[in-house]
Amino acid sequence: MVSRARTVAFIGMKPTEIIVESQISPGMASFCIVGLPDKTVGEAKERIRSAFFQLGLGFPQKRVTVNMAPADIPKAGSHYDLPIALSILGAMDAIDASLLENIVAVGELGLDGNLPYISGTICAAMLANERGMSIICPKACEKEAVWSGNDSVVAPPNIMSLVNHLRGTSQLTSPVVQCMNHDKLEYGIDLADVHGQLVAKRAIEVAAAGGHNVLMVGPPGSGKSMLATRARTILPTLSPEEALETTCIYSLAGMLPEDGLIYTPPYREPHHSASLISIVGGGSDAKPGELSLAHNGILFLDELPEFQRNTIEALRQPLETNNITISRAKEHITYPANIQLIAAMNPCKCGSYGDSKKQCSKAPRCAIEYRNKISGPILDRFDITVYVSSVKVSELFCNEKRVDSKTVRARVAEARVKQHIRSKSCGHTGYYLNGKANGRYLDDITKLDTKTASFFQKAVMYSDISTRSCHKILRVSRTIADLDGSTQIKQSHVAEALQYRLLTLNR
Repeated sequence: MVSRARTVAFIGMKPTEIIVESQISPGMASFCIVGLPDKTVGEAKERIRSAFFQLGLGFPQKRVTVNMAPADIPKAGSHYDLPIALSILGAMDAIDASLLENIVAVGELGLDGNLPYISGTICAAMLANERGMSIICPKACEKEAVWSGNDSVVAPPNIMSLVNHLRGTSQLTSPVVQCMNHDKLEYGIDLADVHGQLVAKRAIEVAAAGGHNVLMVGPPGSGKSMLATRARTILPTLSPEEALETTCIYSLAGMLPEDGLIYTPPYREPHHSASLISIVGGGSDAKPGELSLAHNGILFLDELPEFQRNTIEALRQPLETNNITISRAKEHITYPANIQLIAAMNPCKCGSYGDSKKQCSKAPRCAIEYRNKISGPILDRFDITVYVSSVKVSELFCNEKRVDSKTVRARVAEARVKQHIRSKSCGHTGYYLNGKANGRYLDDITKLDTKTASFFQKAVMYSDISTRSCHKILRVSRTIADLDGSTQIKQSHVAEALQYRLLTLNR
């Protein structure tokens, strides 16, 4: 008799259905797993034997063959333990094998039969939901499984309770979706903590509203990192679709929070010593990197010139395509990478270039050499460049009330709603933020009147900027207009966008 169970193989963001077939036949006692299993899957034999012992079942002293189809897809991970065990139990008639036909099972078995947490459960639950099937996962994974929208989630703490559930001797209760309170966002930091820096704060607000990339340049201690960390506090919560997609990435990486759902934009801040693989993803198991972990959120690169040059250059394509593809000999894995890049750097190596009292004797050569670590194409991908000057003493001890994150977040959310409505009315199905607009959609939303178009054309000719820079100026202008509540881009909006774009690093 051949018993079948269903599970998934995780290849990037889209899981693939795997059929686990088990057959018990006469012959010398053996346990063979075929279908391109890796070492982790091969070691499942001992975990399953021990789990059967905890069930009070002797492992069949016959020839046990387990096949995982399709056989040409590599099988990696400990989540195959549970489906293999269930298919063998079905072949032994310990459970009704027909019950496994409409179930997707994932889970790792402990030696005592317990089911610990595994990564990628929400992706498996989403596949099961698409196929109209139930999902069996460990109790520790039930919160993320229910967020997939699957109404039939079975989350046993151990294999004994699962077998009793399938036999009908006891029933496992279905987990309940808990409502999230999105109104109370606690970060422990606030934009009001930043003294002065009105221009930089405005630039951060514009960037947040339109999803624009920002480069902050300024001396050490001027507040660049402080502004970047508080940029996340002015971002609105993720939409249900964005939250689900972001949660899938973190589930695959094994980094989900206890509540099983990420509903606030992620914020990633890798150190400048981070390797290329840690930023873009990859490795032996092709896990998502910082680019994908920052999907629908912020990736902050502090001390940008200190990163390895090949690491910085690897950002070129993802910033344009909003995804990252990891190529292997037999497969290509694509992860989403729709990020808002915020970077910070000093004006020179010593950080004092421009201050006649502090700059070193190598100026301006040291500043030129330091800036040359960042290539022109990378600099061209920043929509906004802002100089963050040192805070004056009078501003530092001023008791004037400063705008808080909640107030700015409300303005940002309102501007984003306008962009979302506009993208739907234009039939645009891609990313709706102005910072991601391109092609015909960009032309449709950035039409200028005669006076504004003439002003913009003269500015472009005078500054001799690239076509990409022109498009970025138009995107930022559209965002400024949205924050201003204007349906038409005005000359003042373009002028402010030009101010952010034409700032050079020669200051």
